[in-house]
Amino acid sequence: MAGTDVANPYTNTLVNRRGAGILMHVTSLPSSFGVGDIGAPAFSFVDFLNRSKQKYWQMLPLNPTGRAQGYSPYSSTASMAGSPFLISLENLKNDGLLSKRDLQHSRRKPGALGDLYEIEKVKGKLLNRAYINFEKRRRYSEFEKFINEQSYWLDDFSMFMLLKSLNGARSWHKWPDEYKKRNKKALVRLENEYGSLTRKIKWQQFVFHDQWAKLRDYCKKCDVALVGDIPFYVGHDSADVWANQQIFSLNADGTMKDVAGVPPDYFNSEGQLWGMPVFDWKELKHSGYRWWLQRLLRNTELYDIVRLDHFRAFAAFWRVAATQKTARNGSWERGPGKDFFNAVRKGFPDMPFIAEDLGDIDEHVYILRDRYKLPGMKVLQFAFDDPGKSSYSPHNHTENFIVYTGTHDNNTTRGWFRNDLNKKQKENVSLYAGKRITEDNVHLELTRLAYSSVARIAIIPMQDVLGLDETARMNTPASVDNNWIWRMRRGQVTKDIEKRLGQWMEIYNRL
Repeated sequence: MAGTDVANPYTNTLVNRRGAGILMHVTSLPSSFGVGDIGAPAFSFVDFLNRSKQKYWQMLPLNPTGRAQGYSPYSSTASMAGSPFLISLENLKNDGLLSKRDLQHSRRKPGALGDLYEIEKVKGKLLNRAYINFEKRRRYSEFEKFINEQSYWLDDFSMFMLLKSLNGARSWHKWPDEYKKRNKKALVRLENEYGSLTRKIKWQQFVFHDQWAKLRDYCKKCDVALVGDIPFYVGHDSADVWANQQIFSLNADGTMKDVAGVPPDYFNSEGQLWGMPVFDWKELKHSGYRWWLQRLLRNTELYDIVRLDHFRAFAAFWRVAATQKTARNGSWERGPGKDFFNAVRKGFPDMPFIAEDLGDIDEHVYILRDRYKLPGMKVLQFAFDDPGKSSYSPHNHTENFIVYTGTHDNNTTRGWFRNDLNKKQKENVSLYAGKRITEDNVHLELTRLAYSSVARIAIIPMQDVLGLDETARMNTPASVDNNWIWRMRRGQVTKDIEKRLGQWMEIYNRL
């Protein structure tokens, strides 16, 4: 029963059903504007999923990010807002808010990486133009409804973005005290003076919400479930931290006292120092975990299933003093554990979540994951040091897992085989597959192994579906160069790829 230590079995049929899907971030979709969006490129991708008989589309977080964050979807300025960067300009034209001429100068060659900052500036100007045209129409009913329904995060977000603009984009802890410390009279005075600007910020969120709702409806018609992703931490310079300073480990002046990260691991011998404040879980418990529950609510409005990134931090998290230069000299601290998830289960009885249980994991993490019947993750690229004993090898899988060839933090499977494996590991891949594996066929064989697994869901990164090499890698942890920029080109998906995926869906009973 909810509220006890005895977990309910799944009632969420989307998580329960056997199936497969593709990991593809929205920005990686082919586009005429240099970066993918939630308009025509996304609808076309759903059509591809439908033709390939796929049941899931997993993506990276869709929250606002920008130049200061290296455009990382895991370093956002607001955990409940959508990125205006992803709004479809073509849809705004179709709605009569932009003209064909407006769009002409913002086009880029299909699949071109482009300069993200320049694309962002151009898009910002066109969004401003579309808003002016929207105000001329004075058709406000749906907009006003959205403002009222989402006020629990939208008001703080719009004020935060306004203050960022008025303070030269400086971090909130460097603002004048009356704004940094959220003096009510000062904020009311700002809203009265600059209400038209906060309204424009809210309107962009309304447009994102409206376009996303149409895409989600289309996914439902095509029997495609959307899998989202919640980063465990939020950026220090974010609306969330500014508006909820009491639930983060901060100094009196707003600077970070303790920061998040992980100790030395598979990816980095120095560990990873993320530069984000850790939570004050005592304060969160005192509030009934209100902010976290609101965050989960917002994400379940957007997605059918939500992946909880860095799940291990719910059991124990790595805390490092903000003065440290690396993550080596940190300490493990107890997370909120079952007390938090008992509260989550009351609000979300079907528990539509996936536990990202990778990295430095101990038994306490597995106990917490299994207490609430949350599916974990199996990554095939991790299996070939000792495939006989590895829990990542398909023969050791069990049903309540999501199996991946790799994730957004891994090399592509082709790049992994070419550059990351030694001779013995390559031999292990061939022995396990029962045939000679090369960089030309490794993506096919690992995908087939994932599909044949008893794990309930198989998710394949789009780069592996296409058989791309390391130049298509999405992210290299603990690095800042060449991340988040991969774009799929038009024409890369062939009928042969669609046919092969559909056949594997059928033969491995994932329909």
